[in-house]
Amino acid sequence: MVVETDLWATAVPDWEHRITHRLSLLPDLPLFEDQASKALRIFKRLRVPDIAGMPTYGEVCDAWVFDLVRVIFGSYDAKTRRRMIREFFLLVPKKNGKSAIAAAIMVTAIIMNEVPRAEALLIAPTKKIADIAFDQAKGIIECDPELTKLFHPRRDERSLTHLISKAVISIKAADTDTITGSKATYILIDEVHVFAKQSKASHIFREIIGSLASRPHGFELSISTQSKEPPAGVFLSKLQTARDVRDGKMKLPLIAVIYELPKALSKDGGWKDPATWGMVNPNLGRSVDEAFLADELTKAEREGAAALALLASQHFNVEIAGALRSDGWSGALLWSRGAERGLTLRDLIDRSEVITVGGDGGGLDDLFGVGVIGKERGTRRWLTWAHAFVAPEGMERRKANAVLYEQFMREGDLTLVERLPDDIAGILAIIAEVQEAGLLGTVGLDPAGAGQVLIDDLAEMDITQENGLLVGVPQGIQLMGAIKVVERKIADGSFRHGGRAMMSWCAHNAVVVPTATGMRIARDEAGYGKIDPLMALFDAAWLMLRNPAPAAQAEIYAL
Repeated sequence: MVVETDLWATAVPDWEHRITHRLSLLPDLPLFEDQASKALRIFKRLRVPDIAGMPTYGEVCDAWVFDLVRVIFGSYDAKTRRRMIREFFLLVPKKNGKSAIAAAIMVTAIIMNEVPRAEALLIAPTKKIADIAFDQAKGIIECDPELTKLFHPRRDERSLTHLISKAVISIKAADTDTITGSKATYILIDEVHVFAKQSKASHIFREIIGSLASRPHGFELSISTQSKEPPAGVFLSKLQTARDVRDGKMKLPLIAVIYELPKALSKDGGWKDPATWGMVNPNLGRSVDEAFLADELTKAEREGAAALALLASQHFNVEIAGALRSDGWSGALLWSRGAERGLTLRDLIDRSEVITVGGDGGGLDDLFGVGVIGKERGTRRWLTWAHAFVAPEGMERRKANAVLYEQFMREGDLTLVERLPDDIAGILAIIAEVQEAGLLGTVGLDPAGAGQVLIDDLAEMDITQENGLLVGVPQGIQLMGAIKVVERKIADGSFRHGGRAMMSWCAHNAVVVPTATGMRIARDEAGYGKIDPLMALFDAAWLMLRNPAPAAQAEIYAL
């Protein structure tokens, strides 16, 4: 049964106007007023346990919170026992009462609940966050003598049981507890962005949300701040879906409340303007202090780009770029300077006088990257192009990257091979295209990497170490010179790339590891941020610095 109609459409295409004018970000819906009003009365009566004087939520919250509570509970049709809106997504900066709101909504859900032994499941990414959530919910109950009589808390299980309906609020930690959603009716997922690097996150989300299939009266609410790193995994998936629904690109029974500045206002540090702070901090002047934000901005500007990025992401919901991490590759900071939109491999071949090709790949859960650099005729600028291949095992082992991989595949920069060694065939085809144009200078591979499997096939193409067309590119600190040259060429405009999302992602994933005699580039320790196509470009750069000549050019001219 399809329940969404035009009356329950959840898109808010004018959200930019609304957020800049401090208007509600919720769509206008025909709420069931009896449910909405009852829930709001309960929510407002609850007391905040960690504020002096223990005021009620009705006294400390702003209208945006009340609007959210009304729409969550007011979308339930008590006559049909069906909820018209099943999914809610809230993205709000730190210190806007997110955790306190989450706990109060769970308590409200169990008080409103009419189903015996129902479960309200609050999932936190870590035990620490789960303990905080439990203490908040338990404190709410202990502040009210009537609620104290109704609920039985168990700290060992992080649970609060309603003594009449036997419904229970269960608070679980994804990193320590076994989580299933077989009985969950009301689901709240806290700090979704922290789940991004947990390999089992997608399984957990699928399991718990799947319980709503047999509970049309239930709901799922995801709450988060922006990620401290480039969005990835389940957080990226939820964020993209929420934005698409909000913008009217997708129709789902989902409401997205996203406190983020329009790009026109946030770009080039526009988020630093105090005039914008209230747009994304709905509790500014309540739980968020403007003077505190100003002081933090002053300190972050002194500390540098990484500190600014962290402040922007956590207090202003600005989506962070990986280049701004403290250990990020400096070339990523300038990566966008080299963008020449639409630059293809064919363009590179047509415009170049000589071309080098690098290859880099690790284990089965890595990408196998190929990087191509051409020296442009006349300007001698470096024109670059890259592609990557991923095996089924890589898709399976790195589920947190699935959303990004699917995007890169749609854009034509990543190929999912059905089985190995089809990736080798794809790389050989790229090299053959360059070779047939008579422009191949050299092919370079990581001597210790997966590129070694190419050697026999390359020999059949007369690309061997003996004739100088195949070279083992030294890695680690020995590649430092090529990396520094790439950084400089990006800065001076003589390194051009296609402005592709995959390569921007790889550049932002690169981590600088200092050594006793220099530095080397590595990926992040968690292994989710792949850099193989970028390393393939560095290999090609190392080759180009040796000023190769196109091996086949003389033969072509002789014909």
